[in-house]
Amino acid sequence: MKIIYNRIVIILIASLFAISCEDNDDLITISSTASTGNAILSTNSIVLDRNNVDEEVLAITFQEPDFGYNSGSIGYQLLFDLVDGDFGSPQIKAVGNNFSTTFTTSELNQILINLGANPGTATELSVKIETVLSVDTSWFSEASNLTVTPYASALDLSSRWGLVGSATINGWDGPDMPFYQSTDENDPEDTFVAYVNLTDGAIKIRADNDWAINYGDNEPDTTLESGGNDIIITAGTYKIVFNENSLNYSVEPYSWGLVGTATINGLDGPDMPLMYDPLFDNWKAEVTLVDGSMKIRFNNLWDINYGDVDNDGVLELGTLSNNIPVDAGNYLITFNPKTLAYSLKQN
Repeated sequence: MKIIYNRIVIILIASLFAISCEDNDDLITISSTASTGNAILSTNSIVLDRNNVDEEVLAITFQEPDFGYNSGSIGYQLLFDLVDGDFGSPQIKAVGNNFSTTFTTSELNQILINLGANPGTATELSVKIETVLSVDTSWFSEASNLTVTPYASALDLSSRWGLVGSATINGWDGPDMPFYQSTDENDPEDTFVAYVNLTDGAIKIRADNDWAINYGDNEPDTTLESGGNDIIITAGTYKIVFNENSLNYSVEPYSWGLVGTATINGLDGPDMPLMYDPLFDNWKAEVTLVDGSMKIRFNNLWDINYGDVDNDGVLELGTLSNNIPVDAGNYLITFNPKTLAYSLKQN
């Protein structure tokens, strides 16, 4: 009996070894000389200037990794972290199948700020290349380092001006809905803008939450008068522009929102609204999305809509093929209508 038992054990071990050998035939063997093509930086030190936000200040290139076999990689990403970080929560820029990309002042500055760098302080930044070999397999390069001095991206666009009236959320008693310094390069410095959601009613523009200086419109036309008549408003979301010297003003429907199968209202809308953020002069929303895709569009209409063709964090004017894929989850979404840069950060 003992002899028979031993033979059975030997047969089982031999069978397992044979299966193991067959499985090993399917394993991919990476060459011992495999290289991931470390990031080559166009400069090692940059002081960012907020007056040149669109200037290209950094180029990153790398060679196609050599793994000793045809990897069939599906794309590359650049990962950024502070030198003393562990790349556990890096800032990521997808570069598709390209081997080079550039960064403007504003793009690089936002990466530093998101990583917690102090404005005005020279900060060591690390860059790695992630080569995506399959859906669940990636290969990472060694880090390349550079020193970057960011600027404070938060803006002080506050003003003394506000919107008051029965059409506003606080009525005639205030506090007023704020106007901010306009950042439109075509507007004079004495121009202010308010992005507001109003109900049916009336509004006036006043200074310092007080009636000592207030403006209405007697005609009505596009020019305000001191102490003038109430301005009648129908319910909606508006952009109101006001010049404190010429007293010219305008009221126009204005909203940015998320639409698509990933949103609660689908392709028909109404869109999930983005709200203006004066600290960064962009639009943002914290939203819960489902598996699907989305786009960003203007005024709940398809006339102006944006998607992302290259999956590179910069939007393009709408086509049928540039929906943004989204996995179910909670997100902080930011969008800049001027640069068309956007981000989806899962909470």
